[in-house]
Amino acid sequence: MSNEVLNSLLKEYEQKKLKAELDAEKRKEDLYQKIPKLQQIEDELNSFAILTAKNILLHNTSSLEELKQKAEKLKYEKACILHDTNLSSDYLKPNYECSICKDTGYVSNDSYKTQMCNCLKQKLLDASFHKSNMTNLNKENFDTFNERLFSDEIDVAKYRFNISPRDNIKNIKEKCMQFVEDFDNPDSKNLLFTGNTGLR
Repeated sequence: MSNEVLNSLLKEYEQKKLKAELDAEKRKEDLYQKIPKLQQIEDELNSFAILTAKNILLHNTSSLEELKQKAEKLKYEKACILHDTNLSSDYLKPNYECSICKDTGYVSNDSYKTQMCNCLKQKLLDASFHKSNMTNLNKENFDTFNERLFSDEIDVAKYRFNISPRDNIKNIKEKCMQFVEDFDNPDSKNLLFTGNTGLR
């Protein structure tokens, strides 16, 4: 897959992420205007977060538990307000298309190394699939393959085979189906198609 396609997808991800976050900010602003108490709780939670960080840096662990309890109390109060207004607890959070990578396309693994998220892998796979002109597999597959399009007459002079084109294509189909069945087998051989464009 070319870097051009990956870069295009990452720009798309960046736009989706930004939109989700801007939408969340808009919902937050609207809700805070209707319920100012939520704004007050959010401001207090932010203050507690700053105080907690300062205490950790200063190794002042004595007040950390108290700050944690106050923060939990405020979070509970916030959740109650949202519940009473028939809103979900994550109403103020961005609605990312992918909750795993938060629309960045990348996640950290168990070793804290960044790796491609499955959603981005799928989009790259879809792009490759689309580029391969195999997007019509529901209509063009082994089940819908019509062997009668090929002649059942044997003409060695014309086809250089002592079997008919129909029998030949049946053999080819069988080999292709076997290839698909054994695709995961490392000992199976590849297929090579040759011939001029447009021939069948």
